[in-house]
Amino acid sequence: MLIKKPNDIKSSEITPPELYLNRRQFIKSASATTLSAGAALAGFDLFQPAPQAYALAKLPDVKKSSYSTTEKQNSLKDITSYNNFYELGVDKGDPARNAKYLTTRPWTVAIEGEVKKPKTYDIDDIMKLAPLEERIYRLRCVEAWSMVIPWIGFPLSALINQVEPTGNAKFIQFVTLLDPKRMPGQQRSLFGNVLDWPYVEGLRMDEAMHPLTILSVGLYSEVLPSQNGAPVRLVVPWKYGFKSIKSIVKVRFVEKQPATAWSLQTPSEYGFYSNVNPEVDHPRWSQATERRIGEFLRRKTLMFNGYGDQVASLYKGMDLRKLY
Repeated sequence: MLIKKPNDIKSSEITPPELYLNRRQFIKSASATTLSAGAALAGFDLFQPAPQAYALAKLPDVKKSSYSTTEKQNSLKDITSYNNFYELGVDKGDPARNAKYLTTRPWTVAIEGEVKKPKTYDIDDIMKLAPLEERIYRLRCVEAWSMVIPWIGFPLSALINQVEPTGNAKFIQFVTLLDPKRMPGQQRSLFGNVLDWPYVEGLRMDEAMHPLTILSVGLYSEVLPSQNGAPVRLVVPWKYGFKSIKSIVKVRFVEKQPATAWSLQTPSEYGFYSNVNPEVDHPRWSQATERRIGEFLRRKTLMFNGYGDQVASLYKGMDLRKLY
């Protein structure tokens, strides 16, 4: 059997984005096969296509950022079809398959806690807080895979400065949407809930104010797809991917270190800081190497995901083997 490598595939063999949008309807209309009773009871959609990259609305006036890496970017298909987003399913292809359930309009983000100007923002107002930039960042996941993604967003500091934190604000907690109808992964299954929903994450205030920390509202110059955390998500490039909370609905400024979803679930495996540290193994696998999606060979994992020159000073004097 002949197996083509990505570089061997001609552009003429790649399905145009506009055909992706109609593929599911085409398959349903063209087939006369009915669902079996067992599959229907189990909730399976036998006509569900494989995850694909969908063409979404373009974001205007996006500027290039000097913070971007020059590494080769992953394709839109890679980025939108291989995801960790447990609210939409635990398998890597589940978020793309279940993205249709996550409607993102209307959408608001409430700013609460230790701020002088608490406010609830409409998502369209969020997108106007600062000029949008393309930030090409590396993303490193704890399962030892990585990508290079052209995020569209703006520094989180722009939002922070708008609401004016008080002197008591030492940390920020982020909360994702809780809605099992729109997020089927939050529905209780035969095996129970994967996590105690809603998903929560947190940053220290200096981490949140760092210019590399952004709120993303898009990628590849388009509106952020649902499977990637629409309509707004956090991106902190020197931390593992699970730290980048998706589909945010609340931002709380607090005095004490907030709880985070994975450290609540498995504190022996996931700490608050979640910095990429190849010298500290996850209890169930090594962190020393990673596989870039789209590549065959593994590569060495870099401290702070390669952003050490910019962020190492934030953790001066800390034991990063204990404060993982």
